[in-house]
Amino acid sequence: MKKLFLSVSVLCLTLSVYAQRYLGVSGGSYNTINSIYLNPANLGGCAEKLSVNMLSFNMGLDNDLGTISSVSDISKTTGSDSGGTNIFKVTNNGSKFSMMVPMVEVRGPSVLYRINASHTLAFTTRIRAINEFNNFDRSLYTSVNDPSSVNTSAVAFNAQNFNWTAHVWSEYGLSYGGVVYNGSSISVKAGATVRYLAGIGYIGIKGKNLDVSYTSGSDSFRAGNTDIQYASNIQSLSDGFSNGVSASKLFGGPSGGSGVGADLGAVVTYKTGTETADYSVLLSAAITDIGAITYKNSAYVNVAGNGYIKGSDLTENVKNYQDLRNYAATKGFTVDTGTQSTKVYLPTAMVLVADMHLYKKFYVSGTLIANMAKDANFGSKYYSQFSVTPRFDTRLFTVGLPITYNTLSKTMRFGFGFRFAGFFMGSDDMMANFSSNQYGYNFYAGGMIPIYRKLKNNNL
Repeated sequence: MKKLFLSVSVLCLTLSVYAQRYLGVSGGSYNTINSIYLNPANLGGCAEKLSVNMLSFNMGLDNDLGTISSVSDISKTTGSDSGGTNIFKVTNNGSKFSMMVPMVEVRGPSVLYRINASHTLAFTTRIRAINEFNNFDRSLYTSVNDPSSVNTSAVAFNAQNFNWTAHVWSEYGLSYGGVVYNGSSISVKAGATVRYLAGIGYIGIKGKNLDVSYTSGSDSFRAGNTDIQYASNIQSLSDGFSNGVSASKLFGGPSGGSGVGADLGAVVTYKTGTETADYSVLLSAAITDIGAITYKNSAYVNVAGNGYIKGSDLTENVKNYQDLRNYAATKGFTVDTGTQSTKVYLPTAMVLVADMHLYKKFYVSGTLIANMAKDANFGSKYYSQFSVTPRFDTRLFTVGLPITYNTLSKTMRFGFGFRFAGFFMGSDDMMANFSSNQYGYNFYAGGMIPIYRKLKNNNL
């Protein structure tokens, strides 16, 4: 199990990116190839005639277990600390925690084409990976991650409704955005993205309840009301995450999965008669990451029941899997295994944005990203957050300062984003560079080739 944790972390850090929204630069009017991930309706009437995204990446982590010791320690997630907890100074006094170590994303070659003043199409590609523990028991995690620290003479775990999913997949999307109404002061846009999802690999454990205690002197452990499930499409580590992502796996492969995903959104803008910008107020609403990936040949193990099991009995009576099932049944447990079709769900979220033009090229926006994914499923979710981002926005460059309240750690996050022509870089959560009391961190950078429609005036 420890090797399994390690292999997932190695793969994620090999990709070296983190799934965030580029809030410092994607909220502007001149980076539509990235703002469609907030809302595909942003394509309608966009400023670009043509835009080609070359490559962008984003790396980081998030948790409520403890603060980051230092940014340089993030590399420890590929070392002996297989789960990444050694990079944290633990401050969570509770028995449960949640963490994303790491979340990852690479946005690959993509192209935007503006058909006319109202209609725009875009084709996008990306690879994503999320390694997430949700509502996980700290004692159980420690026993797997660092067995040497556990008092083996007496061990007890008690956890309910917990989930661990490590998932890597690629996406190929077609987006459309159009202006459906354009009045003198009000404009309405609508948009949609449909994606082919290619599942590369996943490992998952979820449980409704786990109540286990073990005492070495009695050579037995007790499990009460236990109901847990393990599932994965990876038959062996050497053929799974530890070999990384090859070109043959980007479209799923024989052991991979497939599915369809979608984003849906609408944008309403209001413009006063004296307004010099494209709008005075913009309101945006979208649901992103609708869908799931189906793995048709997933291995699974289900364990349920109540009872006692002795180590000596296992040694004497269990020689194969059928023996284990029969023995477990006599002690009050059921153990089932096999292969089945399993769905791994995307991190569905609602994204609401209100953007206001303040003065000349100065704007301020508020962005709510609200989780809509179910904890009971294999899959990933975003923890809800609210951001306020003041920005200076022109065709040549953009500067944004996202200030975010994060519901996972219940702390404030501060970031900085900068775009000059087609190059952009920044962070939605950068304070770990300056302080050791931060619960998350991320950094992004990328390049695109934008060709804008003709200027209406001499403004930048």
